[in-house]
This record gives sequence, structure tokens and C-alpha cells, in this order.
Amino acid sequence: MTERIALVRYPSPRMADGLVTHIERSPIDPRLAERQHASYVEALAANGWTIREVPFALNLPDSAFVEDTVVVVGDLAVLANPGATERRPEIAGTEEVVRALRLEVARIEPPGTLDGGDVLQVGTTVYVGRGGRTNDEGIAQLRDHVASRGRTVVTVPLNTVLHLKSAVTALPDGTIIGADPGQLDTAPLPPIRAVPEPGGAHVVVLDDHTVLMAASAPETAALLESEGLDVVTVDIGEFEKMEGCVTCLSVLVPGD
Repeated sequence: MTERIALVRYPSPRMADGLVTHIERSPIDPRLAERQHASYVEALAANGWTIREVPFALNLPDSAFVEDTVVVVGDLAVLANPGATERRPEIAGTEEVVRALRLEVARIEPPGTLDGGDVLQVGTTVYVGRGGRTNDEGIAQLRDHVASRGRTVVTVPLNTVLHLKSAVTALPDGTIIGADPGQLDTAPLPPIRAVPEPGGAHVVVLDDHTVLMAASAPETAALLESEGLDVVTVDIGEFEKMEGCVTCLSVLVPGD
């Protein structure tokens, strides 16, 4: 597979009924969320990613956060087993698409739990957040699955944050960025570069010199641009109200 593919799932009009854990619930405008999601998808497409839609799920409020349903490592798709039981029905739609892409499929089995948002891949290292949604058994199963792809799994204990990638992500050169080191145990990670805004901790790497970021982090965007990165910004404010960020809304399958 040579195409660069982005898996996305359009938001349910019931998104406001989704789960929130570490923030207060705010009113959601479903139609605005749809427009914001469409702009996000357009940004991916404009930067060379072929869009593949996971089937729409009217009655799964959190289903737009497709990242939590699968971890893709090369040609291997590891289907998650979300820590929140309400989200487990989301897996079937993602499985349908990754099988259509002819990826090898493995899965996290009970009692293991794992959300894709807890998985940060940097080179051949796979950092996995252990917290409310991902447990030790899930991490152990992921370690077994990705060993065949030459990956090493490192556990990162979480504190006051939903997912690992709610706290930190990585730039194209592998530098890990974050806004609040107190959200997690930083000991297992390389040095974290501080960014000035919470939303600035979240980037989607589109290519070796381009990242996608939320419009809520203009200072971080300007900083990265001043250092030579191309920064694409999108407004995902309605998803941020549900503890979402730019990484949550897609799964990138880079191809060969």
C-alpha cells in the first residue's frame, strides 16, 4: 500500500452525550462540530492524505474520536479494547475499514484495556500511557503484538489527564512536546519541550516538515513556524469541550 491514508469518522449528532472525565461538561453545538470536522478532514486531504471514512455511528456519541479504536504500526492494525465500556461498540466499524485496507489485524483482548489515544509512536519506540483507560494487561498485549515490527513499548504512568496524547505528542524530528508535565510521570520519557498553551501539546505529523494543530494554540503555532515548520491550524473547539484534540480525530496509515 503506497497511499497515505487517513481514517476518520464523522461525528454523531449525539456527541454532547459523550464521556468527559477531567474537565467540566460544556454545551455542544452538533452542527458546528460537523463543520469543524469537515474542515479538519479537508486539511488532511489538502496535505496529501487519502480519506477513508469509518462507517457513521449515529448512537455512539464519542465515535468521532476514531484514534482510540486502533493502533497502526506499519502493516499491523491492533484493534483496541477501550477502557470505557460504552465505547467498545466503536471497534466494529474500524475493523471493517482496516480489513478492507488489507492490514494484518490483531486485537487487545479482555481483561486488557487500551485506548489508541494512549499510544505515542516515536521512531521505533511506542510510549503507552497507563491510566483510567489503558491497563497493564492491555500494554502487555500491545507489546507482544508490535514486537514483530521491531518496536519497543515503554509504559508512561498518567496522573490528571485522559490519555497520554492529551498531555504530550511529538514533532516530526521526534522531539516530545507538552504544556503541563504534572499530568504524567515524565521519567520514562526523553526530555519534554515545554509549549506555552495546552492545545500546543497536540500535533498531528502530516509529513517531515508539516504539522496539524488546533487553532486554540496560536502562540505555539507561531513558535513552531518561526523554527521552520509548516503549521496547518484548524478550529476544533467543539471537540476540545469533550476532551478531544487534533490527534483524536484521525488514524494515519502512512503506507510503504
